[in-house]
Amino acid sequence: MTARTIRRPAAAGTFYPGDAAALAAAVDGLLAKAAAHVAPGQAAPPKALVVPHAGYVYSGPVAASAYALVAAAPRVLRTVVLLGPAHFVPSWGAAVPVATAWATPLGEIPVDATLREVAAAAGATVDDLPHEPEHALEVQLPFLQRTLGNGFSILPVAVGTMATSEAADLVAALWGGGDTLVVVSTDLSHYYDLATARRLDRRTTDAVLARDPEAIGPDDACGAFALRGVLEHARRQGLPARLLDLRTSGDTAGDQRSVVGYGAFAIGA
Repeated sequence: MTARTIRRPAAAGTFYPGDAAALAAAVDGLLAKAAAHVAPGQAAPPKALVVPHAGYVYSGPVAASAYALVAAAPRVLRTVVLLGPAHFVPSWGAAVPVATAWATPLGEIPVDATLREVAAAAGATVDDLPHEPEHALEVQLPFLQRTLGNGFSILPVAVGTMATSEAADLVAALWGGGDTLVVVSTDLSHYYDLATARRLDRRTTDAVLARDPEAIGPDDACGAFALRGVLEHARRQGLPARLLDLRTSGDTAGDQRSVVGYGAFAIGA
């Protein structure tokens, strides 16, 4: 029997508020603003989302445009598969955590042990190391906690260098049914001036909408390998992608001379 271990937050107090009440208020405020743009009668959340992962002051409004769709029909979802990069631990292939739960200031979320076994059978390693210092998946959790409540589990997957076909096969293994949401965490261009970033991010956006994974290079999105895998799976399944929001840190709270690009997309809805 696996001992219960908790992965403690690495980004609380930096990327997002470390106090539970302040964090809940921040996320709820972002979701409330984004909800005004959700079409009335949204029947179900999308099958997959692509969302950014910077500090909430920078990318929070863009991420909220995706999670507002989840908030419109929250009780459908029981499992969330999170895929994103490992910024601090160079890796090849994919890694899922040993930890049995991940914590934020809002509480603990169980890691889905069955899905972890599925991922391992599909070639992922079981290793906490890529996840320990990483913010890319962690910053998604408070949005999920405020939209889904307490009744869901997660499978965090750190995706390193992988062939697109291999990443897509892993995504297919974890795709699940209607009660599973897949979230790809990625920012877009990094540290260009505002005009250049907008041009580069528009090109990446066109590739996402065309479900053309090979048109997305590692410098176009820090989570390129996870993004490619989901897009290839969507292409295989004939699932559409649509743009929800496209901005930069220069549009939200940053210096326009050197910006990071953020995009939010829905896949399968």
